Amino acid sequence: MRKIGIAALLAASTLAMSGANAQDLPQSADPYFTNAQALIAEMAARQPNTGKAKNVILLIADGQGVGTNYAIRLFAGQQEGKLGEEHVLPYETAEYHSALVKTYNLNAQTPDSAPTAGSMNTGIKQRFNLINLGPNAFTEDCSTEEANKLTTFSEIVSEAGKSVGVVSTARLTHATPAAVYAKTAYRNWEAEAPEGCTDIAVQLIDAMEAGTIDVAMAGGARNFVPMNAETSFGGKSSRKDETDLIARATAFGTTFVTDKASLDAASGDKILGLFTNSDMAYEYDRTETEPSLADMTAAAIKALSTNENGFYLEVEAGRVDHANHAGNLYRALTDGLAFIDAVKIADELTNDEDTLIIVTADHEHAIAFNGYCGRGTPIEGLCMGISNEGLEHNGELETAADGKPYSVVGYLNGAGSVLTEQAGAYFGTRPIATQEEAIDPDYLQQALIPMSSESHSGEDVAVYAKGPWAHLFDGTIEQNYIFHVMNHAVAAN
Repeated sequence: MRKIGIAALLAASTLAMSGANAQDLPQSADPYFTNAQALIAEMAARQPNTGKAKNVILLIADGQGVGTNYAIRLFAGQQEGKLGEEHVLPYETAEYHSALVKTYNLNAQTPDSAPTAGSMNTGIKQRFNLINLGPNAFTEDCSTEEANKLTTFSEIVSEAGKSVGVVSTARLTHATPAAVYAKTAYRNWEAEAPEGCTDIAVQLIDAMEAGTIDVAMAGGARNFVPMNAETSFGGKSSRKDETDLIARATAFGTTFVTDKASLDAASGDKILGLFTNSDMAYEYDRTETEPSLADMTAAAIKALSTNENGFYLEVEAGRVDHANHAGNLYRALTDGLAFIDAVKIADELTNDEDTLIIVTADHEHAIAFNGYCGRGTPIEGLCMGISNEGLEHNGELETAADGKPYSVVGYLNGAGSVLTEQAGAYFGTRPIATQEEAIDPDYLQQALIPMSSESHSGEDVAVYAKGPWAHLFDGTIEQNYIFHVMNHAVAAN
């Protein structure tokens, strides 16, 4: 982590105060004032890093847009005994440059993870449900694949001699990790595809054998074992053929690991880790035998760093998205904390001078924040009133026009809908929840429109970056621009 010199800070601070004598203002002793003065000094002292990026780490919290990130910030702060809002996440500091990101797909106002991740890995917008295919390819149309395959960032950097890794808490063949290596007309072709096309699991092993992918760790073992076989975890295969992809990977020298112990013991620069039958556990439910996102990130960096030419690593917190889909805020928040740990370990294990770290999301969810809540209200709980005396809430539940309390966070649609189906129509009244019920990890936030799975939303997400050429992130950008910054950084003279 690069430190800013004291002389530079003092000079910048003098500039910051040139418009007014800050010490003479009545508010000058307030901590918000002094903190802002310090930030001005730090921001003014920043110098762009225009060196060449040896390494690029793209960290994606799936489904963690600006709103979800706000909830995670408060939750993280409240876990440390703060009121919450004043907390600063590691990537929200002045060390990181930032921008807003437009996430729509070519043909979709509300985006899907496949083309959003694909845009970051190829540099152009893509169609809903497709991965790394151009605009003339169409969903579930195998015949349109071959002529529309795009070159990925992993292919570019591996051709230049760098190593490539992908890590996720979802299945390794899920949309966001697959965007590092796969090209497919349908994101759900994870373990089987129509004749003439190749399923995503096979494409991964093909990429590992070709040297485009060196390290791959996630869940999803069911897509790699032969039909009628069981995985290491007792689950059934999802394949419709006799292909043993794990055996094929180990045959060309890949180290195969299935739990934290075997991951910790792994050596070599080519690793395949499959830690669960399907998606990995939510962080709240994870056992010690299953590696965390930070564990996998650290192991991947260790293996990839053996290449003196550098590496590209994509890290996905895939289950923030899944918890939002379920309407279960608590697990979205705890997986968000696990993502923060992964960001921190990536920063600790690399050098700002030669490593471009990018922290972002692929899309947001239909998440909403309710009422006029007092400071310190549990972000996962019910809204508490604003105090006129202290800073913290007044301890009284706020109520809506129906006389019932409501949670701080709600969803516009999802499984927690207050409407229930009766004789083919939807009716209902809001149930009454207690604070104890609302902060329970299994509580589903109340939602309006009934859906079995809460939906994404099309609003912007944020991107934060540090390292070579990170200053190119500014303003409001298209999502595919992220690829161009990465590509510029590794190609810089």
